[in-house]
Amino acid sequence: MKKIVVGITGASGAPYAKRLLGWLHERARKYEDIEVGVCLSRAASEVWQLECEDDLRDATGDFRVWGTHDFSAPFASGSAGWHAMAIVPCSMGTCARVAHGISDTLLTRAADVMLKERRSLVVVPRETPLSVIHLENLAALARAGAVILPASPSFYGKIKTLDQAIDTVIGRVLDHLGFEHDLFLRWGDEKENRT
Repeated sequence: MKKIVVGITGASGAPYAKRLLGWLHERARKYEDIEVGVCLSRAASEVWQLECEDDLRDATGDFRVWGTHDFSAPFASGSAGWHAMAIVPCSMGTCARVAHGISDTLLTRAADVMLKERRSLVVVPRETPLSVIHLENLAALARAGAVILPASPSFYGKIKTLDQAIDTVIGRVLDHLGFEHDLFLRWGDEKENRT
C-alpha cells in the first residue's frame, strides 16, 4: 500500500490539483493499492471555488481531508511511514515556510516530515514572475531534497486542449511519486508511433 499526501494551497492552479486527485481516485478504485491523505491551506477552498467552480470537498471524494491544524494526522509524524507528498499547487508563502522549517500547519508539517525522512516531496510552484526571494526559497527546498516541478506544460506531444496541457504536468508529478501512467506522449514516442 503506497501512502501519498496531497497538499493543496491557495495558489492559482487548482485544476492541477483536481486532475491529480481524479487520477489517484481512479487508481484507488482500480487497484486498491494506495492510501491518500489531503491537507489544505487556509485559502485553498476559496481559490478552488474560483477556478474549478465546484466544491473542493467533492473532488476529494472518499480521501480523508485533514484539518489545517490537525496534527493527529498520521503523516504529521515520520514514524507513520507515509511514502511521498505532492503540493499542487504550491504558493510562494507555503514554499517559504517549508524552506525555512516553519511547520505551523498540517500541510507544512507534512512537507517537513517528508524532507527530514528523506522521502519524496514534489513541489509544484505556480507563480510568475519569480522574485529573488522566491528563487532562493525554491533553491533551499531543492537542496533539502524536494523536487521542484513548476506548473509548466510541455507541447511536443501535440496537445490540443487545456486538459491535455494539465496532464503533461500531472504526469510528471506522478512520475516523481512513483506511478506508471499514460497521461501524455513521452519524448521520442511520437517517432515510434509514426512508423
